[in-house]
Amino acid sequence: MSIHIPLPIPTHPDEASPPSALTEKEQTLYDIVLEHFSAVDYTLPNVNQEKAALIVDERFWLSYECLLRYLRATKWDANEAIKRLEDTLKWRRDFGIYDKITPQHVEPEATTGKEFLFGYDTRGRPALYMCPSKQNTEESPRQIHYTVWMLERAIDLMGPGVETLALMIDYADKAKNPSITTARTVLNILQTHYPERLGLALIAHLPWLLHAFYKLITPFIDPLTRLKMVFNPVITKNGLFRTAADAEAWSANSTSRVFEPEQLVQEGWNGSQPFIYSQAVYWEALVKLCEERRSRMIAAWHRIGGKVGTREWEVKVAVRDDTMNVQVGAENVLVENGQLQS
Repeated sequence: MSIHIPLPIPTHPDEASPPSALTEKEQTLYDIVLEHFSAVDYTLPNVNQEKAALIVDERFWLSYECLLRYLRATKWDANEAIKRLEDTLKWRRDFGIYDKITPQHVEPEATTGKEFLFGYDTRGRPALYMCPSKQNTEESPRQIHYTVWMLERAIDLMGPGVETLALMIDYADKAKNPSITTARTVLNILQTHYPERLGLALIAHLPWLLHAFYKLITPFIDPLTRLKMVFNPVITKNGLFRTAADAEAWSANSTSRVFEPEQLVQEGWNGSQPFIYSQAVYWEALVKLCEERRSRMIAAWHRIGGKVGTREWEVKVAVRDDTMNVQVGAENVLVENGQLQS
């Protein structure tokens, strides 16, 4: 029987871990950035004063982990991290993250399932699938809007302790690459405004002719991102692996497996999930899942204090625990009513 909706976010309460403690020097630099954005009278520079104050979504975005991602991306240069954070805050407004890029705006790009979120790797990273052969529109700003919208939804679906995603690109069925211009634009957005969000990029069924395309765009990919790219990963009955050596050496106690079969789609990736993209079912389910989760995270953030620098870990753990408590409560009701065996 086919499945047409996203898989639930894994809880893994025993496996998730909070951010590591900072060194004394790192803490000092972090405090500089936090103090800058936490100032009572803080406003975005070079912005119309009527709109210069941060909105709730922006203060929520400026989490403890977010500030650290930008600090690491700037090699712990506090002033540069502040500048890049402010550039991204302004970019998010101008690009339309909070208003223009809505589900209704990008839905025409989603009709064929050329991009979809489904499953999680062994580290709990949400998998964002891209299928270039299912391209259904001409190149336009909305295509890029759609990719960014999907990236934002992947971030919504990251559980406690997860800050990155797994990108899954399948070049089967005579898929074509986007233009160099579009590829560079998307790369610039990812590297500039989503630092340290890519955990792994798995590129399957890449024909040798398309290697030339990647050679052309490689100079525009930062060295750390290149290390995360895996071409033609190995897929066996045990799951997905980076290399044949990893697959051969795998055992139940090893950590070399990237995806379990139960978290992979069958089509193109030989997983055990009979997922088939159905716009009528999937789109509504994804939008609802992400909107409800984001609403719960914002509510948890407010309960915790609603401040710049709040830890994503605390917010996500609160949402996870609330979800698990609701599930346990529902099961107890069924037991009491004799509808579920205890």
